[in-house]
Amino acid sequence: MKTINRRHFLKASAIAGAGLALAPKLSFAQGTQSNNKPVLLGGRKPSYNFSRWPIYDQTEEKALLEVLHSNKWGRLNGSITTKFEAEYAKIHGTAHSLAVSSGTSALYTMFGALNVGPGDEVILPVYTFVASYNVVVLNYALPILIDTDIETFQIDTKKMEQAITPQTKLLMPVHIGGSPADIDTILAIGRKHNLPVIEDACQAHLAEWKGKKVGSFGLGGAFSFQSSKNLNCAEGGAITSNSKEFIDRCYSFHNQGQGGTGTSYEMGSGVRGTNLRITEFQAGLLLAQMSRLEQQARKRSENAAYLTRLFNEIPGITPAKLYRGTTNSAYHLYMFRYDQSKFAGLSRDRFIEALSAEGIPCSRGYGQMNSSDYVRGLASNKHYLKIYGEKTMKEWLERNQCPQNDKLTKEQSLWFTQTMLLGERSDMDKIAEAVRRIQKFAKELKK
Repeated sequence: MKTINRRHFLKASAIAGAGLALAPKLSFAQGTQSNNKPVLLGGRKPSYNFSRWPIYDQTEEKALLEVLHSNKWGRLNGSITTKFEAEYAKIHGTAHSLAVSSGTSALYTMFGALNVGPGDEVILPVYTFVASYNVVVLNYALPILIDTDIETFQIDTKKMEQAITPQTKLLMPVHIGGSPADIDTILAIGRKHNLPVIEDACQAHLAEWKGKKVGSFGLGGAFSFQSSKNLNCAEGGAITSNSKEFIDRCYSFHNQGQGGTGTSYEMGSGVRGTNLRITEFQAGLLLAQMSRLEQQARKRSENAAYLTRLFNEIPGITPAKLYRGTTNSAYHLYMFRYDQSKFAGLSRDRFIEALSAEGIPCSRGYGQMNSSDYVRGLASNKHYLKIYGEKTMKEWLERNQCPQNDKLTKEQSLWFTQTMLLGERSDMDKIAEAVRRIQKFAKELKK
């Protein structure tokens, strides 16, 4: 698949002054130069101040008070959730949206609507948050973990098709970090094998593929409003879809198998349901937070593109690439790779320590989920042994080998979170300058 660097896709856009005032600020000490020593070697510690996240003002306060005084706090007798769903569908260009209690609930609800269960296989990336895996095993289906395209951090679609068997129930790509997976290729695989595609877009608010928002391509898309997300209400989620029949089944599943009246069963005999409803308070907060969503998204994109230009000039720092169809990344995460050979053999952990001392939080990101005790333990789970048998579960462990992901996560992967990209452009200069400073003194930092 062809990929492009982040710097080639950004469209120039201006941010209103009010939006700039709301953005978190990164403040570093003035006069920092590349010949100054890093903090770990006795250099001056930069001053910095991350603004709180989430960002809020009287808009959120008013929204919460309106729900409080309405005496209608739940979606079954309130109207705010319905209003939010209409707005959320509108910004994603989908016919329908359903608000639920979390991003995990959004995925779980869609699995319920599709009646995923024992004997089914679900294809998903190994490089993802564990919730993507959990929704599969909660249904006693078999998660088939696919290796990573190391340049993009996304699912490797070449290996995706190879993993399909007669038991495959659906394809579940994840738009990890807020950057779209290779949607065109994935949809083509789904059509070829007559398999539905569910987009895990929990980190990808307003991300775009060829000018269309993610979550609008597959049968359904899942979004998360957990407290770290670009749009959040502490916990919450949503499903987007262009299929009324599918969204109706999702509504019934998340509402105890009943329709909107709470009296008639909609799902049919023997199909499960549960309570995964969102509250009116959460929906009100989300409507308030959405008033800043587009401004913040533009700010992240501008800063990410600029930071990428700076990082491309530093040997050993390689920003994650975007597929050619990407017209916007949500940049929930700014992902990049680290090559210690270009830093005099300075280990990745020591690099993170040095960068953190400079006042720049940095993470290794996700690990080797397929080889974790948590996931490997599924092979000895008594319920799975009863359903699939010992031979199948041993084979499952072998199927989940992901060597490229091992290489990425053991040696190279790093990321910044989305709040780092809500500062000023000068902050991006200072981040890059800190990396150059660490590189210059890498030999001394090793000691």
